[in-house]
Amino acid sequence: MKKKILALSLLSLVTIGLVACGGKDTGKDSSSNSKSDDKTIVVGASQTPHAEILEQVKPVLKEQGYDLEIKVFNDYILPNKVLAEKEIDANYFQHIPYFDKEVKEKNYDFANAGPIHLEKMAFYSQKIKDIKDLPDGATIIASNSQTDWGRIITMLQDAGLVTVKEGTDLTNATFDDIEKNPKNLKFKYDIDPAILATAYQNNEGDMIAINANFAEGIGLNPEKDGLLVEKNNSPYANIIAVRSEDKDSDKTRALVEALHDEKVKKFVDEKWKGTITIID
Repeated sequence: MKKKILALSLLSLVTIGLVACGGKDTGKDSSSNSKSDDKTIVVGASQTPHAEILEQVKPVLKEQGYDLEIKVFNDYILPNKVLAEKEIDANYFQHIPYFDKEVKEKNYDFANAGPIHLEKMAFYSQKIKDIKDLPDGATIIASNSQTDWGRIITMLQDAGLVTVKEGTDLTNATFDDIEKNPKNLKFKYDIDPAILATAYQNNEGDMIAINANFAEGIGLNPEKDGLLVEKNNSPYANIIAVRSEDKDSDKTRALVEALHDEKVKKFVDEKWKGTITIID
């Protein structure tokens, strides 16, 4: 009798074990199907102009069966961090030199999914109206983002205000690379990019380099108000960044294509009138 009871008990345990294993397999399949059927694209972005542009992309993606969720960030660190942690599908806030620097320094396994738009940087001042009036010993304020320094120094060199050492790669130039400074300009570059507009409003320095997305927030237009304006062939295009494994995914392709939709281009052209342009 005891042997019979023991046999039945063992049979029950085996049956339960098989059911449990079957349940786990089903769960894995369900999770996999859910992931492949996921039609929500989550993108981390700066508020201006990135999130504003993405709002125009929502209906374009909706026509393709995708919902777009936008997470706004106010700094340049978290969007890449949360992308690496798989909390978002992509981010849209950084230009190519910054992206390359972040990937190299932090060993991110990211891919550039494509250039989207260009924001012109310009120098602004409340103290002078013409670059010719820039005084000797003037204080030039720039961002603390080293990847912006090359474009700032390029504008200054093009204007004849500084000259960098021979052989310097202007894209990666730093203020230490300046060899000639005939006006004895003083450089202050310890301010967060998002705070530069406030520094301008507070009348700090003699001239401040501000990117178009932040300048627009205080009513400045580089073409109208800038003393020095970045050229159209600048290499500082803003991109969609994704994890390398997702570079060729359907979601990524749909997002990048939607950002180049004619309706989106028209919105950008009408709102920013050439200071921010979608790249063909």
